[in-house]
Amino acid sequence: MRIVTTRRISQAFFFALFLWFCIVSTVGEKIWQLRGWPVDLFLWLDPLAAIGTVLTTHTLYRPLVWAVGVIVLTIVFGRFFCGWLCPFGTLHHFVGYLANRKKTAVQRIRLNKYRKAQCIKYLILIVLLFMAAFPSLAATLQTGLLDPICLVSRSFNLLLLPILDRSVNFISVSARFYEGAWLIMSVFLTAVLLNLVIPRFYCRFVCPLGALLGIISRFSIWRIGQKEGECTDCKLCEKSCEGACEPAGKIRISECVLCFNCLDDCKHELIGYQTIPSRTGEITDPDVSRRGFVLSLTSGVLAVPAIRLSNKIGANWHHRVIRPPGSLPEPEFLKRCIKCGQCMRVCPTNVIQPGGFEGGMENLWTPVLNNRIGSSGCQLNCTACGQVCPTFAIRPITLAEKLGQDQFAQAGPIRIGTAFFDRNRCLPWAMDKPCIVCEENCPVSPKAIYTEEIFTTIRDGRLTVKEAAPDVIHVEQNLVPGKFATGDYYCVLDADNRIKIAANTENSIEFSPDQKLQKTPPAGGKIEIQVRLQRPYVDIEKCIGCGVCEHECPVSGKKAVRVSAEGETRSADRRLLLEPG
Repeated sequence: MRIVTTRRISQAFFFALFLWFCIVSTVGEKIWQLRGWPVDLFLWLDPLAAIGTVLTTHTLYRPLVWAVGVIVLTIVFGRFFCGWLCPFGTLHHFVGYLANRKKTAVQRIRLNKYRKAQCIKYLILIVLLFMAAFPSLAATLQTGLLDPICLVSRSFNLLLLPILDRSVNFISVSARFYEGAWLIMSVFLTAVLLNLVIPRFYCRFVCPLGALLGIISRFSIWRIGQKEGECTDCKLCEKSCEGACEPAGKIRISECVLCFNCLDDCKHELIGYQTIPSRTGEITDPDVSRRGFVLSLTSGVLAVPAIRLSNKIGANWHHRVIRPPGSLPEPEFLKRCIKCGQCMRVCPTNVIQPGGFEGGMENLWTPVLNNRIGSSGCQLNCTACGQVCPTFAIRPITLAEKLGQDQFAQAGPIRIGTAFFDRNRCLPWAMDKPCIVCEENCPVSPKAIYTEEIFTTIRDGRLTVKEAAPDVIHVEQNLVPGKFATGDYYCVLDADNRIKIAANTENSIEFSPDQKLQKTPPAGGKIEIQVRLQRPYVDIEKCIGCGVCEHECPVSGKKAVRVSAEGETRSADRRLLLEPG
């Protein structure tokens, strides 16, 4: 079998495996749902994620040891990950092939020539790594913005799958929604469509993982190169070169993605995969100038204090940046989150959303809770997000820890925020309309939302009696038929006589048989219509910030009850109550 055919089979297999892992990142018991599948495998294999978290936390997490294997194999074989495993690289390869398959050999050779701008990806890598390596108190992990594995995971999980599943609901029982999907789409489509201009544009010019593997591959034992023999300089070996590594001349080892197209295209069999240097020479170092290196290093060093000037992880933190349960304190969280979107994809209620710029640049595409989206707030019996986080930015907590049970009883349940009422928008407070939806749906036991009962006279509720009987009062004013039949309205005859209304017509008020009037009011007398209201309050000692109340609040637009990050367990400086003693 030709090695190019083997490479294509490998690409198809790993791309299909990646798609399968995206699909099965769904809570459930069916074979196509989350049942022990290693859905984070490609993220574990990502050396950039591993090195980034090592720089920020000085720790290599156990699942990321897989990335060490990729680094070792790269030293042995070269950039095999880019050409054989990477799902994003496979997508670029395929789109570039479709766009250029009908071009002549001369045109394709011209398209695949090396360009000086290919050094940009190394400069991006330097900036990202120095941001991660900044002194520990200010380090931030931003590799996920452009890391191809994070980017393609985010794009498929939060963009493509929800769109494709919208009409059939095979993957999810209801349509999934994600805030800021337009930005994810813009980045993804731009990266893919640039292949119509230059094949594997992202891989050649932007990809920081490719740059990292390119630097490592300069030490590779096996490499592409020319064997002994007379080359006719036909340059056919460059016709389909995916890395633009110039195998016809001095081959650029750091740019070679091991597509083996050059070996397949050479009619004289002068290209080989060997352990000896190429006969025509090699360029092993990336084409980065000293000036470019210094500028990138300086940018990486200055970037962290620059983005921290807004103090978004300090006193100026944004109250709507509510992290999933189990999230680490914000500085530690930002050292580990790679913005892959796995927690958002697996969340059964769709409440975990990609963050925007409300929490600063570092917040972009990190997980935040938006209780207006999805089917509910954060469910009490769910810890799925922490089980799939590849870097433990969200800890894999147990249900007992989340609920504060068993050995965690003294610590209490994990709080992700606190609910607050906007009395200017709450129906019982602002509009004298009966509503206890928030209290009914509060899942905490005992409930964190309680009500206090009051009776108040409604607007235009003072009526004149026309005639009266023990079970009905006719009035002179016109009423809305059925308005007072909800069980929340009462007829007040005097200070000590309040009777529940059973029904009403346009000109009468009716009472149930067990509520008959003992004394009928005279004609021309006055009565009042009062409404019984149960005005809600939050017990902040019991509220865990799950957001179910906010999701279920019937007020459209800005909800009358809203959850804020105040009181979250993970941040001692955001407590609402002083510690006793």
